[in-house]
Parts: sequence; structure tokens; C-alpha cells
Amino acid sequence: MSEAKRTARVYQGKTISVSYDGSRCMHAAECMRSGLLKVFDNRKRPWVNPDGSSPQKVIDVVERCPSGALQYSYEPQSEQAETNSIQAYPDGALYLRGEISLIDAKGELIDEGKRFALCRCGQSQNKPFCDYSHHEANFKDAGGIGETKLTDELLDTEAALAITVSKDGPLLCQGNFSLRSSDNSKVVRGEKAAFCRCGGSQNKPFCDGTHKLITQGWG
Repeated sequence: MSEAKRTARVYQGKTISVSYDGSRCMHAAECMRSGLLKVFDNRKRPWVNPDGSSPQKVIDVVERCPSGALQYSYEPQSEQAETNSIQAYPDGALYLRGEISLIDAKGELIDEGKRFALCRCGQSQNKPFCDYSHHEANFKDAGGIGETKLTDELLDTEAALAITVSKDGPLLCQGNFSLRSSDNSKVVRGEKAAFCRCGGSQNKPFCDGTHKLITQGWG
């Protein structure tokens, strides 16, 4: 299944193609800030021109897209497998990289891919994905690592990682992964964890059960 399978539009170049899934875009604008206006220019239609620069420069920009809304296909260098890593962005989303499957509370596949930005403020209108609502909600969290039984023991983090989006509850992570603080000063690893997505946990990025105190369904 393609990472850009949901509502993606494909922009085909001579040697490289770029796909864009607007339903996953969180408007981090890495593409627009890249300086590659001959490739990415939202004032034009089509706004993506894969032939506007070298394939490697296009790849470099696409791989900076935190939500995975932008993807590329380029032979012989299609997107490579990444080790599974999780990182909470300061005052923002939970960034995931690796071989990831997103699963809903009924066990159905939502999406799969190598990069996701998931809501952790509880306010996104596009849950489980981040849509930058944390700005309006004035969500605050430095992106540190709270109290945890996870350790710094090395694990094989190249296997698949499954993230279950529980109903009105946390993101349930199963599979080997590394968790990094936002400033990369601390790294822990594990096989299971529950990450807060209501925004209220006092032990972020982990769930501490605060979502149970929210009476109105939110996610």
C-alpha cells in the first residue's frame, strides 16, 4: 500500500515524481521555506514541478516534510526504510518516522507510511493527524520525556511499528522504537508505550489517564 494512498496527487517529472496528500499536510511549510521556488511554489498551478531542480535537492526537501504529506519516487533511490523514532516537537505535534501503521480503535488500517505528525494537543480537526491547532489552543509542552520505565537499552528499531488510535484515549504504540526529547539530549527505547493525545497529561508525552476526566468525546 502506498504511503500517499489516501488523497494524494502525483506530480510526475522526467526522473522523479512527487506526491502530495493534502489531508495530511500540517502546513509546516518546509517545502516553501526551502528556497526551491522552481520546484515548490503555491502561487502557481501546478504548484509542484519535480524537474525544477536536481532530484537530490528535491529529495532533501521532501524528506524534511514532517507529516509525510509530501513523498517522492525516484529510481534507484525510492524512500528508504528508517528506524522507528518518536519525538515530541516543542508545543506541537508528535513526530514519527519509520515503518509505521496507523490503526483505528476497531482495528482497521487508517494509513501506513514512513513519516507522520500526530496531534497531541487534543484540538485537531483532522485527528489523529496534526493540523496546527496547537497554535490556536496555546498548547505548551517543551518536548521532554516524562517519567517512564523505558530504558536506553539498544533494540532493533527497523521492524514495523503499529500505532493504535484508541477512542477518546491515547496513542498505543507497539513495536520497537526510540523516543527522543525535542533537544535530542535524552533517548529511551522500548516496545510498548501509550502517548497522550488529549493534551492534558502531566507526564507528557506519555498518557497519565487525564483523558478519562474529559466528559465530552474528543477523539
